[in-house]
Amino acid sequence: MAKHVKLAPAQPWVELTLTTADHKRADPDVVLRMLAFTQWVRTFEEYILELAAQGLIHGPAHSSIGQEGGAIGSLIDLRSDDFINGSHRGHHQFLAKAFGHVVAPGTGLPSLTGEVRDVLRRTLAEICGLDQGWSRGRGGSMHLMWRQAGAMGTNAIVGGGVPQAAGFAWSQRRAGSDAVTVTYFGDGAANIGSVLETFNLAAAWKLPLCFFVENNLYAVSTHVAEVTAETRLSARGPGFGIPAWRVDGMDPLAVRAAMAEAVAHMRAGKGPTIVEAEVYRYRHQNGPFPGSAFGYRSKAEEKEWADRDPLIWLRRHAIASGLVTTAEADALQRQAEDVITQIGNSFLEELPEGKRGERRIVASLWPDTDFVDVGVRGDLSEVAELAYADEEPGTDCKEMRFIDAISDVLARRMEQDVRVVVLGEDVHRLNGGTNGATRASLRDFPDRVLATPISENAFTGLAAGMAIDGRFRPVVEYMYADFMWVAADQLFNQVAKARHMFGGTTGVPFVLRSKVAAGTGYGSQHSMDPAGILTTAPGLRVCAPSTPADYIGLMNTALACDDPVVVLEHVDLYPTLGPVAADDLDVALPVGRAAVRRHGDDVTVISYLSMVGHCAEALDIVADVHADLIDLRWLDRASLDWETIEESVRRTNRVLVVEQGARGTSYGSWLADEIARRLFDWLDAPVQRIAGGEASPSISKVLERAAIARTEEVVAALRDIKNR
Repeated sequence: MAKHVKLAPAQPWVELTLTTADHKRADPDVVLRMLAFTQWVRTFEEYILELAAQGLIHGPAHSSIGQEGGAIGSLIDLRSDDFINGSHRGHHQFLAKAFGHVVAPGTGLPSLTGEVRDVLRRTLAEICGLDQGWSRGRGGSMHLMWRQAGAMGTNAIVGGGVPQAAGFAWSQRRAGSDAVTVTYFGDGAANIGSVLETFNLAAAWKLPLCFFVENNLYAVSTHVAEVTAETRLSARGPGFGIPAWRVDGMDPLAVRAAMAEAVAHMRAGKGPTIVEAEVYRYRHQNGPFPGSAFGYRSKAEEKEWADRDPLIWLRRHAIASGLVTTAEADALQRQAEDVITQIGNSFLEELPEGKRGERRIVASLWPDTDFVDVGVRGDLSEVAELAYADEEPGTDCKEMRFIDAISDVLARRMEQDVRVVVLGEDVHRLNGGTNGATRASLRDFPDRVLATPISENAFTGLAAGMAIDGRFRPVVEYMYADFMWVAADQLFNQVAKARHMFGGTTGVPFVLRSKVAAGTGYGSQHSMDPAGILTTAPGLRVCAPSTPADYIGLMNTALACDDPVVVLEHVDLYPTLGPVAADDLDVALPVGRAAVRRHGDDVTVISYLSMVGHCAEALDIVADVHADLIDLRWLDRASLDWETIEESVRRTNRVLVVEQGARGTSYGSWLADEIARRLFDWLDAPVQRIAGGEASPSISKVLERAAIARTEEVVAALRDIKNR
């Protein structure tokens, strides 16, 4: 018969509870701060729901009423250099962290000082979308950030902020601090891939990251038991090698006790933790009504949880312990109501011709509409003083392979800037990754070449967290451009939007290297040209070097830039040789400057990456067509060199846009349309285009060749132009 051996997980999973005696021994100062913070949060959120009911909150009002015990209990002992982030339901966490930053412990029952009132004022302003908010109204209810307090941003995408928290934690540890990061999310996010990927990555790298699960039982209206077989969500911890605690989130002192153990584990360098707090939101997903009003839970269930209200529990405990009188507790509540109402009234005015009591936002408090696009990208002042190169290497130059240019410039930047780190799949093996791009970096700085799991969502988000933190400058490698789809949320919703979403002042120095492999036989899921997709995100800068010298110059600029930059690489270019400045890996190329590779007056040919070389070959074959050949270098719409394009088109009056990839994700379709719009009066013919076919490239050699463009297609187009 088969023998069965019971296995035990390597990490513990425990449920923590406190006794009445434990409650009585609680530090009086902690109890008083908890009571004040919880009262302030509760009163604030009740006021938010009042405004929402009057139509004065534009957008959702996700209240956390009932869940305060988890947030207050977990945050009460954290330091300002400890970081948090959270989800769309994050008012309570944000406020608790901010209160902890401005209210010193050991002062008895806290009062609503000027600093506390300012926190309330700016938070209310942000939720109302006003210029006085933390992000000048851009973030609103779901995107709250105050870096100085360690509140690194709440997030509207379920689970979207969790990978970034890993980046904060990595930065804290790398900087030599014992600070920790806590990422808050609910039961719904516990099943999403980005969260589970980050569990694994944080455990593998032993990051000081606490995954704090607010299990309120419902993802909107769906009960946790409907979507997972193991409803005790902390059970996921041991499966990833993470110790886990389960605790009653309606008991803030018990949450504090569990959190103390978790934080001690992390500060000791032992890696991540999971704390699951069982809590309950008293209102529906959004707005003032209870869930029972929508039929997905009963009034009896709601009453059972209401009887365990953490605010009422704290108030009773403080009174019973002799820490406050009933009158003092009542006064605490009245003061909070009065102050928050006063702040709200300062934002509002009576409608001049409305019904009595109808109000509106004071018009002067809205952000100026001129602010709408400010901060989508930075102003590039940080790259103004770079050592910019001449258009072509001078006489003091040498030949270098394209792949060696990648390897050498990355290592040079790591030598010159200790903030630069490289991460991705297999970057630490195979003599520099699958193509040798990290060979020199691995040789010289092996501790800053970070091998990741096959988890693009997690490691892209981790790098985003590093960049938002600002102490490090990550260089992420996607082995193939197609893999960006796996990490689409982190790349497009997080990295590309973070600067603008949080008010335009937060740099995101993030570089993504990604190779284009059309023509290599890797098929439809490893061969896309992503330029057309990437350039739809206005927060991303995108460059596409076609020579070794350009790669050095563009990468140097990318790594000095405080905006996220995608650097595209075509595998056909890796073995090619080209002149580079001898013994100078510090030269840069300015953002927004194209290169004119050939000069002629018959037609303007515009291309990028390996197709620049194919266009040059075609022009050699069709020698009687004299063309300007523009190598774009920068592809994103903000960085496109319209000055060079316009000057050429004004002379040639004809345009041929050349790219290799499939028509469906075409970059050239947008560019051709924009040229026609901008330069219509200078065109003698419609803008011509060369692109691949409708289908993605196939494994079959002949079908793959039929699906992409190369020299032959350019030759045919040039001959057609000549004969017209």
